[in-house]
This record gives sequence, structure tokens and C-alpha cells, in this order.
Amino acid sequence: MKRDELSAKIKEVITEVLRVKEENIKGDSKFIEDLGADSLDIISLLLALEDQFGTIPDSAAKNFITVDDVLNYVLKTEKSEQKIL
Repeated sequence: MKRDELSAKIKEVITEVLRVKEENIKGDSKFIEDLGADSLDIISLLLALEDQFGTIPDSAAKNFITVDDVLNYVLKTEKSEQKIL
């Protein structure tokens, strides 16, 4: 999947879980400070992201501060999986 497609899919998940307008979601948007997520929202968001992109280790998830952090993780994971196949 291309970067733009992944970014759109991630924004779609964020829109559904956090109930924010897509136009308010930028790559550098911080989940808590900019998008208003609380700790339960973060857990719900991680579960929804795992539904779309597979298991996300806690060690990676704890570094998700911005939307781009998630995008970069998914891109990196996809590239790793393609090398294995």
C-alpha cells in the first residue's frame, strides 16, 4: 500500500475512534494534545489500528505520539514484511 493510501486509512480509523473531523488530522497532530484523546481513547485507537494493520507491539505503541508516528511504523512494518515474502 502506498504512503498516501496508508495515511488515508489511518486518518479514517482516527476519525472513527476519536470522532474528530478528518480535516483536523495532520501528520504532526498529537493524539492527546491536538486530537483530544484520553487514555481509553488511545487503547481503543490501538485496537482499531491492530484490526487494520496487525499486532502492534507495546514497545512500538508507546512511541506513537503523532499521526506520522503511526504512519511511519506501518510503512516500516510493511517494508519488513515484503522483504520476508
